[in-house]
Amino acid sequence: MVKGWHSDGKGRNAKGIITVGHRGGGHKRLYRKIDFRRNEKNIYGRIVTIEYDPNRNAYICLIHYGDGEKKYILHPRGAIIGDTIVSGTEVPIKMKNVLHLSAV
Repeated sequence: MVKGWHSDGKGRNAKGIITVGHRGGGHKRLYRKIDFRRNEKNIYGRIVTIEYDPNRNAYICLIHYGDGEKKYILHPRGAIIGDTIVSGTEVPIKMKNVLHLSAV
């Protein structure tokens, strides 16, 4: 879910020596794996936190599903902490919920 991420760029060559001026530094960033598929069928989840993701320049939400699983999704506009979300074929049509294209 969250793991270390090493970026080799920042103006360095293959030996790790800075070859471009005014590059490098910055804060270490952890990579957060986002669940784009949202294929948890008819399992309700609750938004626990809303965080800023420095790797995407966007906000993300941590979801705790009813079966005990925890995943990150992109923050839906208007979602607040404590909202419930669900994905499946016969879920109510609301913001934050996900339906299959065949069910729309």
